[in-house]
Amino acid sequence: MSYIKAGKESGANLVTGGEQVGTKGFYIMPTVFSEVQDDMPIATEEIFGPIQSILKFKDLDEVIKRANGTHYGLAAGVFTKNIDTANTLTRALRAGSIWINCFHIFDAGVPFGGYKMSGTGRQKGMYGLQSYLQVKAVVSPLKNPAWL
Repeated sequence: MSYIKAGKESGANLVTGGEQVGTKGFYIMPTVFSEVQDDMPIATEEIFGPIQSILKFKDLDEVIKRANGTHYGLAAGVFTKNIDTANTLTRALRAGSIWINCFHIFDAGVPFGGYKMSGTGRQKGMYGLQSYLQVKAVVSPLKNPAWL
C-alpha cells in the first residue's frame, strides 16, 4: 500500500485498483498507474505485487536506457510483433529472465536469477547446480618424472 500511496503522491495517475482486498492478509487489487515518470518510486523500485507502471517512450534506445538505468534486473517482459525488436531488447536488457509475448513462465531446466541488486547466482537448470558443486583440478604426469 505504501507504493500505491507513493504513486499517488508523486503525481502518477491511478487508472484502476489501488485498494486493499479483504481484512485478512496482504492482498491488493491489481493496480495500474499511467503518466509515470522515471524518478517516481513506482518506476525505480522492484515491487513484488500487482502494480503496473506505464511509461511512454519514443524509441528503443530510450527503453533500453530506462530499463538498464535501475538498480534491479530480475525480469523483463517484451511484447511485440517485430522479431527484430524482440532480439534487440533481449540482447540489450540487463535482466536475468526476459519473456517475449508472455510473462512469468518457468521451467525446471531454465535458469532463474537476476542482475545487479536483484540477486546473484542462478536457480534451476545447469547454472543452478553450480552453487552445489566444488570444482577441483587434479594434475598428474602420465609417467614418473625424473625429479620424484
